[in-house]
Amino acid sequence: MNKTIQKLFALAVTLLLITALLAPAALAGETDPPDIGLTDAERAFIAQNGVFRVGFVQDRPPVSFTDENGELAGMSRYIFDELARLAGIRLEYVPLPAGSVTYDYLLSENLDLVTSVERNPENESARGILISEPYLKSRKVIVARQDLEFDMDKNLSVAVSSGSQTLRKVLQTTYPRFDLIDYDSIPDCFEAVISGESDLMILNQYVVEYWFGKPAYDDLKVIPVMGLDEQLCFSAVVTIDGVIGKSQESGQTLISIIDKAIANLSEEFVGGVTIQAAMENQYDLTFSDFLYRYRAAVTVLAVSAAAILALAGLLTWQGTRSARARAEARAKDSFLSAMSHEIRTPLNGLIGLNYLMAQNLNDVDRMGKYLDQSTSTAKYLLRLVSDILDMSKLQERKMDLERSRVDLALLVASVRAVTEPVMRDKGVAFDLAGDLPYPVVEGDEARIQQVLMNLLDNAAKFTPEGGHVTLSMAQRAVEGDSAVTTVFTVTDTGRGMSEDFKRHIFSAFSQELDTVSKGNQGAGLGLAISHELAALMGGDLTFESEKDRGSTFVFSFPGAVLPARDEATGPESPDLPRVKRRVLIAEDNELNLEIMLELLAEEGFDTVSAHDGREALEVFRESPPGSIDVILMDLLMPNLDGYGAARAIRALPREDAGTVRIIACTANTFAEDRRRALEAGMDDFIPKPVDVGELMEKLEV
Repeated sequence: MNKTIQKLFALAVTLLLITALLAPAALAGETDPPDIGLTDAERAFIAQNGVFRVGFVQDRPPVSFTDENGELAGMSRYIFDELARLAGIRLEYVPLPAGSVTYDYLLSENLDLVTSVERNPENESARGILISEPYLKSRKVIVARQDLEFDMDKNLSVAVSSGSQTLRKVLQTTYPRFDLIDYDSIPDCFEAVISGESDLMILNQYVVEYWFGKPAYDDLKVIPVMGLDEQLCFSAVVTIDGVIGKSQESGQTLISIIDKAIANLSEEFVGGVTIQAAMENQYDLTFSDFLYRYRAAVTVLAVSAAAILALAGLLTWQGTRSARARAEARAKDSFLSAMSHEIRTPLNGLIGLNYLMAQNLNDVDRMGKYLDQSTSTAKYLLRLVSDILDMSKLQERKMDLERSRVDLALLVASVRAVTEPVMRDKGVAFDLAGDLPYPVVEGDEARIQQVLMNLLDNAAKFTPEGGHVTLSMAQRAVEGDSAVTTVFTVTDTGRGMSEDFKRHIFSAFSQELDTVSKGNQGAGLGLAISHELAALMGGDLTFESEKDRGSTFVFSFPGAVLPARDEATGPESPDLPRVKRRVLIAEDNELNLEIMLELLAEEGFDTVSAHDGREALEVFRESPPGSIDVILMDLLMPNLDGYGAARAIRALPREDAGTVRIIACTANTFAEDRRRALEAGMDDFIPKPVDVGELMEKLEV
């Protein structure tokens, strides 16, 4: 069920993209084609030609394929229909035959446009076709068996489908040592890799995700490929050497119209429909897939039982499968309902705030209020995503705890500083009680704080005005004085819980219905995560609650006692003016780079930028020794990733190569990513979205 939850989460997040996609058109009330800058000649061309015939690839689900009605379906259908609307043209979709399609065939079929043509030097220089701007950008990935160690310098065999001859030419140039083997179809390529006939195949990531729904491919893995991004374009087929067909001029006019429509195709639209198409078009298990998944049991059954028993077993399986399907459907519906509510509610606020900001650009006071509200809402969405990822890692037993020094007194003070103002604004009193005889212990500070914040957030959320919340602290020694069990108790005078709800309080997405109806925002994940974290720490989370009388939660965890630091450090040092530091920012996303450059400039830092790891290495190599103080390094970048760039910088034969501070700044926030960053020679780690206060603290060290 854990993998099901992960998949459902990915699908549910698409609601955010789809809603953001549909909102602008709904606000504008747009129905007629917009003005995309067509010339009079182009409008006349459209009026004269009427319908344009478009050839599409029919074996690339969920990107482009033929549905049960023989119609174009998938991501491409959404995008092409929108392009037709923007350009004010009509498109007739014609399926292309499987395998390679010849120039003569395209002319004979009188096709105006062909889709899924990759933008690369090979196609751009080809005679007889004109290439448009890309309408869909994605990445290619390597598919290989789990035991394969990929090395581009090895003599590896690569399966290539007959319809991917452009890919064949690109691979011949990029990986000259690869041995390319042709197969009739993509499924044949998968089978070749599974059987060992070929070492690997390289394919569009969306298509790979679709085929990974087949149980026979469970033992395959995906390896990201740098420098093999896929840009899908239209091509217009025009005549060469006097052959009868479309003229060069008409082809150029049509491509110009398509390019203008593509230029007006928003990234939000493309992002939304690609995920929506992936959600709608997933691999359907066949009976043979079932036999493969349960092949051992089926073999034993076939050998050991008579035909009638085999039939009975099959019928029994069918009933079990139906029951499981119904249970999974109920779980899916419950999950999607909860996620839909939790995502749509703040998203609706964000869309409304963006609209209000657009209407009040000159009103400074209103803009300030709207920005504060927008930031708060965005942070809630970020917490929701983080909670779901935490829940998934906990259920898969993939979360590792850190063992470090924890000053519980400082931790409690930090928690109080955050929660007390919230409660005060709501009219709820907050008190601390008890003490901590052993204030410094070994543990995971972030996770201890996460549990406490979840418990106090819930107490504040469900305690009405005039109520009271108390955080009590106690410790009891175990194993002499070398270890203690710390106990935090959160007591509130809130609504309490019904007997029915108490039975599944630690289940994911659990919230009492009558509290949800009263506007208490939350996904119902906090207590489930806290319960799992307490168990992972070797502790416990228990509770008592009575309807309309309040609740008490007791969080306990063990930890070794550590000595307190010597507080006699002498007089405080006077405040010194900040030394102006120079920061190298390595970031391949233009928007993120622009934001970081402006943010650091506002704070008085000198900055220099690089768009990938190789450029970052060169910028540092060419800089005067000691002139760069800090490097903010993204991890996933083209040409050379952040890990490789950090190792290369540390290996440079100059004194500051070993001392310059390198901070990983990335959206890859798992423990494995942190470990790899430190092993590559980086000094610190800051996750995206970046907390500006935390970033400034790290830059000041």
